[in-house]
Amino acid sequence: MSERIQDLTPDFAGLVEEWLDWSEAGAVLGVTPAKIRTMVRDHELAAAVPAPGSPPSVPALFLQDGLVVKGLPGLLTVLHDGGFDDRAAIAWIFTDADLPGRPIDALRENRGSEVKRRAQALGF
Repeated sequence: MSERIQDLTPDFAGLVEEWLDWSEAGAVLGVTPAKIRTMVRDHELAAAVPAPGSPPSVPALFLQDGLVVKGLPGLLTVLHDGGFDDRAAIAWIFTDADLPGRPIDALRENRGSEVKRRAQALGF
């Protein structure tokens, strides 16, 4: 992982307001924890261990109205193709200052095109 990407992997304790373990995320989406694990593996969702001793979890803001936030899987694919792991992708989605607001807020407000363009530019 490049140094630039490593700089984006902060302590998650204060970065993400609420985390859902795979069982909780599965309950929101109406799927099993195993399906959440598959969705993370396939970059439909991203997960991280938010604090030492806690289980792998998904940011709650990645889910909206019982679904994965529109545009998130495509954004995660772009970020992973650019060399980001899940921790770095989550950090970028919750901290990038180039947009008015965080990328997660733009995605939840259906303004994902600009977020994806900015993510694509990271690869250059």
